[in-house]
Amino acid sequence: MKNSRKVTNKLEAGSLRTQDSGTGSQWLLVIGIICVAAALRAPFTSVGPLLEMIRDDLGLSNTLAGAITTLPLLAFALLSPFAPQLARKLGLANILMLSMLGLSMGILIRSASGTVAFFLGTAMVGLSIALCNVLLPGLIKGKFPQRIGLMTGIYTVSMNMCAAAASGISVPLAEQAGLGWRGTLALWFIIAALATLFWIPQMKKLSQGSTGAVQSSAVRVWRSPLAWQVTLFMGLQSLLYYVLISWFSVILGERGMSPGHAGWILSLMQLAQLPFTFFVPLWAGRMKNQRMLVAITAVLFMAGILGVWLGSTELMAVWAVCIGTGGGFAFGLAMMFFSLRTRTTQEASELSGMAQSAGYLLAAMGPALFGLLHDRTDSWNVPLAVLAAASVLLFAAGMGAGSNRYVGDKK
Repeated sequence: MKNSRKVTNKLEAGSLRTQDSGTGSQWLLVIGIICVAAALRAPFTSVGPLLEMIRDDLGLSNTLAGAITTLPLLAFALLSPFAPQLARKLGLANILMLSMLGLSMGILIRSASGTVAFFLGTAMVGLSIALCNVLLPGLIKGKFPQRIGLMTGIYTVSMNMCAAAASGISVPLAEQAGLGWRGTLALWFIIAALATLFWIPQMKKLSQGSTGAVQSSAVRVWRSPLAWQVTLFMGLQSLLYYVLISWFSVILGERGMSPGHAGWILSLMQLAQLPFTFFVPLWAGRMKNQRMLVAITAVLFMAGILGVWLGSTELMAVWAVCIGTGGGFAFGLAMMFFSLRTRTTQEASELSGMAQSAGYLLAAMGPALFGLLHDRTDSWNVPLAVLAAASVLLFAAGMGAGSNRYVGDKK
């Protein structure tokens, strides 16, 4: 099997070198990936610090406010399995371009007046990002077969850098700059539009051929126990991330922090991710298995969540850094598992689609359930206990996903 994998990689790498002859072409593709990645998180992370403003202005309950994050996650779950098929039929470059256009339109519609427009735009944002989430890991595996860890690190750090900035500046823009929550959310149209413009040069090159030479069966992936472990790991780390992005600022507000201070603590949590979303893929790619990295991830999440739940409010920055670092480890590992647990670019896309479909379906329950538990118990104790339990499950799933095996293996 090892020899088969080497032959496959050589065939794919040779094919791609023929298509992308020249260092300049590779660098243009890298810039295009960075621009698209930068547009994939800010539309979400900018909502958390503004959630109370949005909730009060639109007259939403806490449960419905949690659905602001849940709706795009459901879009991820519904569309992700079909992304590889759409890319094969319509072309990878075309799908990515349509996604950027849809993201730009969704951001503008979301900021229009009215609850219906807000949720319609939010759904468009989720559907557009879902396609990019699934297809970019496969694109990286196909176009950079010898530098998967490095390119995955660049991809993930680009997303999280923009995400952290969005969390930190949302409240100042809304309050001090006088933009309100609508104007602040509408600003992220600029990033999506720039990503669309920077992706235009890739249209011709990527439409000339497929990013992978070998087809694989989606049925085999969905029947693989290892694929389900990767999916559960993906879903649990997404659940932890999106719950905390949605509600961390609200929790801090109820602990006595001002909205601006809470927004910067949330930004600190995401800034703590940045170095690890870059380095963890590099480390993971050089290791025989990734179980040690999974253990570190679970310990960091547990320490941070227990700190928020039971620790001192004065140390909230420390707990935020623990959670952020754990999130950086978890996201970097999740993205690498798509490549490390598969042999071909097509299998990577199929596993990515499966993990992000079922995984985000699990994650989609998180923010609304978190808000519902708070409404029912009038406390954050039960919701935070659920997050602590999710950290334990993340460890269990990660031990399997981090083993040195491949989706197509019989054992």
